[in-house]
Amino acid sequence: MKAFQLHNARVNPDIRAFHAKPEDTAAIQELLVQTARWLKSRGSLQWGGLLAGIDSHDTAGSILRGNVFVCKEGDTLAGMMMLLPEPSEWDRQLWGEEGHEGAIYLHRLAINRDYAGRGLGRDMMQWAEQGIRFPGKDRIRLDCIADNPALNDFYTRIGYEFMGQAPGGFNTFEKKL
Repeated sequence: MKAFQLHNARVNPDIRAFHAKPEDTAAIQELLVQTARWLKSRGSLQWGGLLAGIDSHDTAGSILRGNVFVCKEGDTLAGMMMLLPEPSEWDRQLWGEEGHEGAIYLHRLAINRDYAGRGLGRDMMQWAEQGIRFPGKDRIRLDCIADNPALNDFYTRIGYEFMGQAPGGFNTFEKKL
């Protein structure tokens, strides 16, 4: 039995979501590094570990565990995200020990810069909320660096409730499904 049910693979008219496969690993890693470079060019240290070869979210392992989803236009990787049905150690540090049983944890939402400005981030978030279901899960939780106002505003605009600031300068958000 799969840990999820795919209700709709279409993220938008041009983009489809797929369960990442091991052969997607190199392209996903490159997308994450490109995103970290872009963030750095904008003055953010967010995801900076990726530039030093440190992947705190173990992307390759997450792919093997079935927790990574890619969004493609044809064969072109347009974006990716991790959807964890169980909290990582990071999530437990941010959220404490309560309320995990009903939550999906979204991490590493990344957009290929060639697709920036087209609403793909919003579309991918909507797909995570409606296009896929995880039995027994009734909310999505995520965190983002507190000193990125544009990102924090984005999550609020698409209906995520600000839950608080966790130690280390990370804001937590949640949305009931």
